[in-house]
Amino acid sequence: MQKPQVETSTSGLRGDYAGAGPDYVVDQRLKDYTPEEHALWRTLYTRQSALMQDYASAEFRAGLALLDAGDGIPDFAAASRRLSGKTGWTLVAVPGFIPDDVFFSHLAARRFPVTRWLRMPEEIDYLVEPDVFHDFFGHVPMLTDPVFADFLQLYGRLGEQALALGALKMLARLYWYTVEFGLIRTNEGLRSYGAGILSSAGETVYCIQSQTPQRVAFDVERVMRTNYMIDSFQKTYFVIDGTAQLFDALRTTDFAALYRQYRDEPGYAPDAQVPGDRRIHI
Repeated sequence: MQKPQVETSTSGLRGDYAGAGPDYVVDQRLKDYTPEEHALWRTLYTRQSALMQDYASAEFRAGLALLDAGDGIPDFAAASRRLSGKTGWTLVAVPGFIPDDVFFSHLAARRFPVTRWLRMPEEIDYLVEPDVFHDFFGHVPMLTDPVFADFLQLYGRLGEQALALGALKMLARLYWYTVEFGLIRTNEGLRSYGAGILSSAGETVYCIQSQTPQRVAFDVERVMRTNYMIDSFQKTYFVIDGTAQLFDALRTTDFAALYRQYRDEPGYAPDAQVPGDRRIHI
């Protein structure tokens, strides 16, 4: 794996792969974070948590409250103790991007890799690659939900098959449109559970309020055939009725058959309107 060449963070942790083993796990080095980085975390956390009541799912809000990480960059070990007691998951620190097979292996073992470095102040509104705020604030709260926790572990177990069959792109689309950018229908209206949404001030509001994107009822085949945007707000969001729908989709779908049928096709455009779509209106 080629390690990205990036500007270092204030603490010097960004892009530091020294000491990483075959599983890419490193020490968090909690003491290395600077006062300025803890202050930036508090700014990010305060801004995003203020939006959660109106835009985040109940499962996410409950997880965020359990983790109680508003005072500064959290200690992964302490958070793991809370998380493990709830769903059996733990957190491992990683220096940045890790290979796909390693990522799947961690998920299958109920270990969630969390990038240890924090963005620079000038990146507060847009970040090219995930940092500790995206990974921890965005992802970890949903791991306190037992059903979602089981879904993500099963997703990790499916990674080996996708790699072997040359279908990683299709499986990655599923992760993108659920774990990163998923919406859920609730008694309160549409809410988000996706980390890419809930760690972004702009997209948190946009995905619920804007009339521009289309919102489509979740269908695993439709999702896995749909390309996505990596440098702008999404043009399509897929909406589930509950986290059990995600777990059941993984448990009952013949992924090998889907891969054989569609892996060599280019995929739908991110804004495609496909016959059979069930549109969700706000």
